[in-house]
Amino acid sequence: MGGFIVCKFGGSSVANAEQVEKVRTIVAEDEKRRCIVVSAPGKDRKDSEKVTDHLFNIATDGQHFRARGKAISARESYGQVLDKFRSLIAGLAIDGDDIIEGLQTDLASPITDRKRIDFFASRGEHYSAKVITRYFQSRGMNAELMLPEDIGFFVSDRFGNAKVLPASHTNLRESLKDGRISIIPGYYGMTLKGDIAVLSRGGSDLTGGEVAFAMDAARYENWTDTDGVFQVDPRIIPEASVIPVLTYKEIRLLSSKGFNVFHFDAMVSCKNKGIPINVRNTDNPAAPGTLIVESREPRETAIGIARMDGIAYVYIEKDMIGETIGFTKDLLDIFQDFGINTHHYPSDKDDIAVIVDQVDLRDKADDLKSTIVRGLSPDFLDIRYDLSLISPVGIGMKDTPGVLARASGALYEEHINIEIVDQGPSQMSFHFGIREKHADAGLKALFRALL
Repeated sequence: MGGFIVCKFGGSSVANAEQVEKVRTIVAEDEKRRCIVVSAPGKDRKDSEKVTDHLFNIATDGQHFRARGKAISARESYGQVLDKFRSLIAGLAIDGDDIIEGLQTDLASPITDRKRIDFFASRGEHYSAKVITRYFQSRGMNAELMLPEDIGFFVSDRFGNAKVLPASHTNLRESLKDGRISIIPGYYGMTLKGDIAVLSRGGSDLTGGEVAFAMDAARYENWTDTDGVFQVDPRIIPEASVIPVLTYKEIRLLSSKGFNVFHFDAMVSCKNKGIPINVRNTDNPAAPGTLIVESREPRETAIGIARMDGIAYVYIEKDMIGETIGFTKDLLDIFQDFGINTHHYPSDKDDIAVIVDQVDLRDKADDLKSTIVRGLSPDFLDIRYDLSLISPVGIGMKDTPGVLARASGALYEEHINIEIVDQGPSQMSFHFGIREKHADAGLKALFRALL
């Protein structure tokens, strides 16, 4: 099994007939590419929204887009989804009447509650895999459709954020055989009770990682619409270059702080078996991309700088916080009770700040503050909004003197105040919280100073 290359193709790679042909060419160029995980069709020039969002909108009778201030009805989304697949089938010149009939039947499903949302959301990947398999077969390729419900790709019943169960790995090894191209829809699996449940958004990456783990793959190729992982967002800093090699730890740190090229949970199974991950560009397959490996020899200080906007922090002052056993746990338990994820919580003797996504505070901030006051009796409590978290990352920063000084000095030169500072104990990353209005200038300053 170890000679296999597992390939995952994202939504942009399968957005239209032209892109699907690029996928076919890439797969045909290397006989080791035998496990192909596909996403739902992504947006192209004719689309304003993703297929998966339209499917969520159908499942929620239009609420998905209404909550985002968009006037797109469930009926309009239904038409957009059908048009997308009809366009793919026509552009690929394949017989697809039965595929459209199956899609129509599924989108009329009477399934209710949370199961309905997951079932509808999964249909983008499900029918994308059917279309691509049929196209490959029409071009004389030995391709076979491998649906999660047929091969025993089992997941937990935590709908909307299901986790892959260990039995899936055995079932994959038994189902995926040499000599043929196995095409697998990403993003969803089957619960042990027979229901469809989806992974978190971006879950096709996760499916690919689990397939690579199960098959002891030689490499996991993640095909997207960029040449690899860039040092920083090239839309803000055009001179940024692709990072040739990263460690699993570095990509995890970068992904968890705003790098959106690769789902940061997808590398866990690959890391456990030392399977290299190669982020490649479907539109530029000659580019080597970024290789993600277990270890590397650093030749630089920082390797990349991540950025997260829309950050807030809850600031608390109280005498003797540092000497009060259990204070931090009690505080974080309150955030957990409110369903608010926390990023960092830098503290001192008499104060602490809890850093969160400010969108998670929507409609909860007042109740959160009241609960903290009742439970912990702080001397002072405030919530500060509209920050960006800028995070340099790199194994070369470990034990390198003066990195924080260089970084803070670069922001000082731009007259940018640092509101929050936090450094991980691994010394492979640190985080500056600055005003969001200064984020572009701050990112450029740190790029010049560290990269």
